Amino acid sequence: MKFSLLQIAQLLSAQIEGNAQVEISNVAKIQEAKTGDIAFLANPKYEPYIYTTQASAVIVNKDFQPKQAVSATLLRVEDAYTAFSKLLLEYEKLINSPKKGIEQPCYIHEKAIVGENVYVGAFTYISEKAQIGSNTQIYPNVFIGENVKIGENTIIYAGVKIYKNCVIGNNCIIHAGAVIGSDGFGFAPQTDGSFQTIPQLGNVVIEDNVSIGANTTIDRATLGATLIKKGVKIDNLVQIAHNVVIGENTVIAAQVGIAGSTEVGANCMFGGQVGIAGHLKIANKVNIGAQSGLGTDITQENTNWQGSPAIDLKEFYRAYAVFKKLPEIYKKLTQIERQLQED
Repeated sequence: MKFSLLQIAQLLSAQIEGNAQVEISNVAKIQEAKTGDIAFLANPKYEPYIYTTQASAVIVNKDFQPKQAVSATLLRVEDAYTAFSKLLLEYEKLINSPKKGIEQPCYIHEKAIVGENVYVGAFTYISEKAQIGSNTQIYPNVFIGENVKIGENTIIYAGVKIYKNCVIGNNCIIHAGAVIGSDGFGFAPQTDGSFQTIPQLGNVVIEDNVSIGANTTIDRATLGATLIKKGVKIDNLVQIAHNVVIGENTVIAAQVGIAGSTEVGANCMFGGQVGIAGHLKIANKVNIGAQSGLGTDITQENTNWQGSPAIDLKEFYRAYAVFKKLPEIYKKLTQIERQLQED
């Protein structure tokens, strides 16, 4: 399947610089691309490849100024990374057409409601009063509990488990092995040292355009809802506890753990392996660096945090500069102590 650069430029609102008649048949990394491929350049450290790439075309930012001759045709856009992502989405639609139909064996309760053009993979179980929106795809070995509501154009990959009463919005993606709505970690200590289970009676509500990675777990609320707001992107192996609220368009990397009842603002970014204590409030547009541990509220918006316990990023850099010098400082202190003893 081939496309002209004119078609791609129209899709991306791009300006063509070079041969507009080039035909494109594939997308590729700039360092691996061949004739007929289109690549992109967004990160400056990959700039050397644009002078040697065999790609027929490269998507670049409008302000990119080459330092030497470039053989590929350039497509200039406002944001090369975003434009290439858009192109990949369109390319994916062409090579991966949506599945349709009900495979057998599977079980769909007679009181479940299944919309039009839905795909249900083999060995999937859809419980009583579950509702599945039109054009949704449910891959094999998925369990959907009682009264679960799933919106339109959502993809549920193989092995996902969605417990009763949970709500999934439109245009969501839930990757293989994720568990939505399992019990929150609620136990009351008793005088004899044992723990009494606290029933988890709430649910999980996932709004529209949310992506959830493989083997991520989102616990149901004790009461009310654990809420994942629209546009949130969650990586693989993330644990979100009961009654947590994740604000719109927040991005969470792999192996993050968020304890119960914490409220995360909109447009936040958490690096890998961040740990967040329970009952905290985190403002909008907060970035927390990888492997940080947060134990206090963050009330100021648009701030950066790092460390365990996490502190403001600028303070962290100043503290770390001192930390690196500790062996040298210790050595000098030991020398001074020895001299004092000799005197």
